[in-house]
Amino acid sequence: MKAFLKRKDIEISWRRYGIDAMGAMAQGLFCSLLIGTIINTVGTQLGIGFLTRPVAEIAGERYTVGGLASAMSGPAMAVAIGYALRCPPLVLFSLVTVGLASNALGGAGGPLAVLFVAVVAAELGKAVSKETKIDILVTPLITIGTGIALSAWWAPPIGKAASAVGYVIMWATEAQPFIMGIVVSVVVGIALTLPISSAAICAALGLTGLAGGAALAGCCANMVGFAVLSFPENRWGGLISQGIGTSMLQMGNIVKKPVIWLPAIIASAITGPIATCVFKLEQNGAALASGMGTCGLVGPIGVYSGWTADIASGAKAAITGFDWLGLVLISVVLPAVLCYGLGIVFRRMGWIGGDDLKLD
Repeated sequence: MKAFLKRKDIEISWRRYGIDAMGAMAQGLFCSLLIGTIINTVGTQLGIGFLTRPVAEIAGERYTVGGLASAMSGPAMAVAIGYALRCPPLVLFSLVTVGLASNALGGAGGPLAVLFVAVVAAELGKAVSKETKIDILVTPLITIGTGIALSAWWAPPIGKAASAVGYVIMWATEAQPFIMGIVVSVVVGIALTLPISSAAICAALGLTGLAGGAALAGCCANMVGFAVLSFPENRWGGLISQGIGTSMLQMGNIVKKPVIWLPAIIASAITGPIATCVFKLEQNGAALASGMGTCGLVGPIGVYSGWTADIASGAKAAITGFDWLGLVLISVVLPAVLCYGLGIVFRRMGWIGGDDLKLD
């Protein structure tokens, strides 16, 4: 069995499923749902007719360009997972159907359902791939058949469970904004820097509202925090790669010396409750954006798209100067100032020094 699994490149491990597959899933979600949301927002705000007019009608449903991109989130996630699991072509292409089914049947918790179902379907597809002379029939049938069956069986309860957990977190944040602001901000910020996907976690749990704002605060505290904290060592290249890229680049240095993570964690514990209690910062765009921070400015764009959606629905009257002040302070200014100040203290205490924050 070990020899067979090795030959088929089936590796049952936390890294393969919890890091590689989940990280790829977030990319698939980004390239579909989030990009679709951004396209719709740009089209609406700039009055671009081509982006606001329906361009296709499918089964009576009319779609804009952004709407088409968002509608493909299930297939995009499943194919991304298959790519991360190194699936052969027939398995990879068959996952399109699997992703569509599991995301649709998973409801609000669709992304988590896609993760579980696509992983199993992909590995079973890999197991039978090229094992028969009629591979072109057997591999798609096994992959799609297994995926559809598991979607019908697993996706609804997985979706309900994920939705329930996300609801509890959002309810708790509304009830206890100070405490939960700290908890959500710190936990999601840590997840962003770890080699797992904070974006996928937020998407799977559907974290929006105040909880989404706290998650955004934690992610920004880590990304902008490390970018500013390590500026003496990494200069402008490090500022951009971490501030707009990812703080995950520091993971190797954190493993060597965990104390260097404290300034970013402390900053997230401070900005989280400020976001929830002072500015009432809500992230009502795509839940994925809650876990993206300043990566490609996706987090702030998510907040803005949520504002525009709330205005369109009548839930919000207008975007105020106080809204913009809160977004800028939470996303950039406070993380930069806090980590800069904490960095000075830590360096004087000898907790950070030398090349502790140097990127290769």
